[in-house]
Amino acid sequence: MKLKRQRKFHAEVATASLNDIMFFLLLFFLIVSTLANPNVIKLMLPSASTSQQVQKQPITVSITKDKAYFINRTPIAPPLLEAKLTELIANVPDASVVLRADNAITIQDLVDVMSICARLKVKIVIATELAK
Repeated sequence: MKLKRQRKFHAEVATASLNDIMFFLLLFFLIVSTLANPNVIKLMLPSASTSQQVQKQPITVSITKDKAYFINRTPIAPPLLEAKLTELIANVPDASVVLRADNAITIQDLVDVMSICARLKVKIVIATELAK
């Protein structure tokens, strides 16, 4: 019995791992494109011999559980709160108030301070504690 061997060569490309490679390339370019920020404008800024740093310090209004009011750790009577805030924000553009209130006070006390800030057109932020 005579067996004949095939001597023809068939060209073949192994494409089994091509899907994996394309997936990793796609993933790489997606990650890189989210890290790149196209809205950045690179400028050569002029230099100065002196510099002035502007730091905005917010005004802190604190209310304790026995309804004692404090502005920047200074006790103040509730009827004088609006006058003192007006005085403090008179020379500060874009002033902001951080309202720190005890959780035992009523909502009405918060609303009173917030309405004062709304009349004075001051931004207000209510400070909270991170839940455990």
